[in-house]
Parts: sequence; structure tokens; C-alpha cells
Amino acid sequence: MKAVVDTNVLISGIFFGGLPQRILEAWVDGRFELCLSSSIFDEYVQVCERIAAIRTSLEYRELLASIVGHSSLIPDEVSDTPITADPDDDKFMLCARTAGAIVISGDRHLLDANGWGGVVVRTPRDFLSDLGQ
Repeated sequence: MKAVVDTNVLISGIFFGGLPQRILEAWVDGRFELCLSSSIFDEYVQVCERIAAIRTSLEYRELLASIVGHSSLIPDEVSDTPITADPDDDKFMLCARTAGAIVISGDRHLLDANGWGGVVVRTPRDFLSDLGQ
């Protein structure tokens, strides 16, 4: 199974735990293939750096390096028309469509776009259920 992980899910998994952390653990265990574009990775880095500046004891660089080395990099695409109510979220849908992947997100804008271009958007809880966890 291929999946694109929304930034909020990734950040929650790195810094806060819970279901998002279980998703990252499932990826580390090889239970799904992580797909991302350079614009998605750039957003991951920017948000991690903002949070780490406040919570200085948290380490994220090793995981981000692992993500780069062990994920499928999908070329960035741009849509002529909006896909979601938040244009910053469109990159997740475009990446997933190109990769033939699902999107894992709790973001309302992405959940509302479920089905666009054949892309399925799953909440973290539903995704873990799909994995049998």
C-alpha cells in the first residue's frame, strides 16, 4: 500500500505520539510505502524546525533523513483549478494521484476532497484499521 502523509499527521507522530506515531512505526516496519514530493518534504522540514525551536529537546532530523532515503519521491505537480478549500493542501492530493496512493490526514480540507481524481483520504484511525492495527 502506498500513502502520502499529511504534515499534521507526520508532525504529531514525531513530536506528540498517539495514532500518528503508530503510523510512523508502521512505515518503519515496512507496512506501507511512503510517497512524497519535494514540496511536501519542504513543508515537513519547515514545520519541524518551527516546533523544534520551541521544544528544543525534541529530535527530528534523523527521522527526516530516513524519510528522504526510504520514500518514493514523486514529481511536484500544479493544478490549474483548486482541489481543496486550502490551496496549500492540494500538493498532497496531487502527489497521491500521481503515485496511486492514499492520503492519511485528519485535515477537514483534505477529508472533504476524498475521491478527487480517484484519491482516497483516510483518517489516521481508519488507516491503522486498514492495516489491521
